Amino acid sequence: MRRASTALKHPPATLPSDPAGALSPFTEIAVAIDRERRRGRGAQSNASGRFEVEARVAFDDGWQSLDDLPAFKTTLGVDTARKVITRNESPDIGFDRSINPYRGCEHGCVYCFARPTHAFLGLSPGLDFESKLFAKPDAPGLLEKELAAANYEPKTMAIGTNTDPYQPIERDAKIMRGLLEVLERTSHPVGIVTKSALVTRDIDILARMAKRNLAKVAISVTTLDPKLARSMEPRASAPAKRLEALRQLSEAGIPTTVMVAPVIPALNDVEIERILDAAAHAGVREASYVLLRLPLEVRDLFREWLMANYPDRYRHVFTLIRDMRDGRDYDSQWGTRMKGTGPMAWMIGRRFEIACARLGLNKRRVKLTTDHFARPKRNGEQLSLF
Repeated sequence: MRRASTALKHPPATLPSDPAGALSPFTEIAVAIDRERRRGRGAQSNASGRFEVEARVAFDDGWQSLDDLPAFKTTLGVDTARKVITRNESPDIGFDRSINPYRGCEHGCVYCFARPTHAFLGLSPGLDFESKLFAKPDAPGLLEKELAAANYEPKTMAIGTNTDPYQPIERDAKIMRGLLEVLERTSHPVGIVTKSALVTRDIDILARMAKRNLAKVAISVTTLDPKLARSMEPRASAPAKRLEALRQLSEAGIPTTVMVAPVIPALNDVEIERILDAAAHAGVREASYVLLRLPLEVRDLFREWLMANYPDRYRHVFTLIRDMRDGRDYDSQWGTRMKGTGPMAWMIGRRFEIACARLGLNKRRVKLTTDHFARPKRNGEQLSLF
């Protein structure tokens, strides 16, 4: 049987298994889940959320009871949201509104900064985040209702800024396609961020919108190494498929951006130039990058993954991260959280800029228009005479 115990939320700051001292004083001790049970997943553990009173841990009581526990399977619940547009006022983000059709993400990227949001559901930012998902099937209808509000002022809608709208469950759910149909019908501009080749399914809609300067797509390419990608972002599209998606989108006349994100020192930073070169040859004309961010539980999940997959680089990676985060594992300050500070961060930025200049990237940035916006009619609303 499965045994549960309440673990301390306040272990010592440094443990024998933590040679670089990366644990914080409030870190919960997580127990790694057996590899077979988490096959195809990114996180190594499933520690309780930070808001939970108790921490439940599975342990072997001597009767091989852990052998009977089932593998983590993807489940899909329903998120009964009353609104679908999320607003933000962050000064270092280029959009003020976004839509997230799903909560949680099956791609399982171990570095995903959205993982801590699962704690608000009483679930773990670890394996729960990538296996217990929630969809918003009413999102297209809710979007149309919000766009119909008399006081709504259109600006570019960002989709995919938290969890990926084209993660595997979208193949059947088709919520993202429903959102695009509403946005096309109302001539509302949209900017999409994804790391899935599934976005090419909607080229028909996106190409029509792009002709009216209403759509652009950014695809994140973290590495060109399929082995590293498989380990770090196990259920996302392979790097070659992402580049092919960029090529197809570009050939269809859809403005594309390659995001080298996240840049992880001593792990994938050596690939910056190669990724940009491959994307430019695929027809991309814009590029951006984001330094690795490790807020809240993400830091410990990334630490566990690094120790399991690249233990020889553990000290080096965290030393460089702290050099770029003012001595900390993460600095959430606006304006610096995306790029970091210090000599190493400066060097990454200059390498990126030089490579973009050599490849002719970012010479012109596409700015979407709101001139075509047509407010949808609300039920029972009288048509205008003029």
